[in-house]
Amino acid sequence: MEIKVISEKCNGCKICIEKCPFGAIEMDANGKAFITERCNLCMVCVKACPVQAIEAIGERQKKTSAEGKDIWFFAETKRDKISYVSYELLNFARNISSQINQKVCAVLFSTKSKGEELSQQLISHGTDRVYLVEDETLAEFRHDIYVCLTANLILKHKPNIFLASATMLGRSFIPQVAARIKTGLTADCTDLKIDSKTKLLLQIRPTFGGNLMAMIMCENYRPQMATIRPKTIDEAPVIPGYKGEIIQESYKSFSPTCRVELIKKEKTEQTIDIQESEIIVSGGRGLGDGKNFDMLKKLADLLGGVVGASRAAVDAGWMPYPHQVGQTGKTVKPKLYIACGISGAIQHLVGMQTSDYIIAINKDSNAPIFKVANLGIVGDIFQIIPAMIKKIENNN
Repeated sequence: MEIKVISEKCNGCKICIEKCPFGAIEMDANGKAFITERCNLCMVCVKACPVQAIEAIGERQKKTSAEGKDIWFFAETKRDKISYVSYELLNFARNISSQINQKVCAVLFSTKSKGEELSQQLISHGTDRVYLVEDETLAEFRHDIYVCLTANLILKHKPNIFLASATMLGRSFIPQVAARIKTGLTADCTDLKIDSKTKLLLQIRPTFGGNLMAMIMCENYRPQMATIRPKTIDEAPVIPGYKGEIIQESYKSFSPTCRVELIKKEKTEQTIDIQESEIIVSGGRGLGDGKNFDMLKKLADLLGGVVGASRAAVDAGWMPYPHQVGQTGKTVKPKLYIACGISGAIQHLVGMQTSDYIIAINKDSNAPIFKVANLGIVGDIFQIIPAMIKKIENNN
């Protein structure tokens, strides 16, 4: 489809310029509007023009849900084990599968020694079908290879929905897969639903700095693709006796190539992964100084947890980025989350409000953090935290 201006009708009113959300319309030397390459074919200008001087020529390329079948998710692995984020995706997929009567399928890349075992683990948690690709080169993540295999599997089997986790791995290669197969991708979703009327996937994510929640649909292209933030849903449980099938896909049939050669591997010191911790003690601007995080670390160590931080604390240089909780950091869902001196900006709440139990400590009784807390303590953290530490030490 193409958007064109009928020059003879254009009266130079500039209404189309004001209405265009992409700034894709300009005026020429004769005072006539013309469409630039920034046009996104949204057709707002066609409807806004008071003299019908703008028209749409041709039709949008349209694909219907009938052209896609089944709900796929990418089964991410870590150290030859199925990652917890894969079971979270499986839970999302199962929740929506019953509403559209489609099977839940996993895409798994593994070595020949582990492929069968990992596939059976996915099936035991409720996966109907596993598309398994095995090769020794898949022991490590290789960006080009993952893009090639995933894109070709999608083109071959044509799923209706494709989900991946918004981990470092998923964020790395899934956008390129979407571009290669020419479909849309909604990144960093926090929830998924099925529209009751259209049966389309509603992809829900925070926008405008976390102040609004956007609900996005992909009407015309398949598959409908989304990456989901970790820790936004529980992992799919084991279903005793569940039966599924494994579809072996030949690695060589896709002719994967990689521009990167793996020279050697070196083991580095393990960095913190706050998303896997069951107890998190987080600090914010209310700590006043980075050295005061030592107090939180002592409390976290006594509880068997780790230290988290708000964006304000990380931006101030008090804590490194891997500790950041929130929209621009990590989404966490521990059993216990203790927020110390954190006011509760919406960007932070998005990242921790699904925690099982939240304790908030803040001297401001009107702090937004108290709205999501199970237990709120109004007071001075420099008195409360040392008292908690002393109490725990005495009990030990």
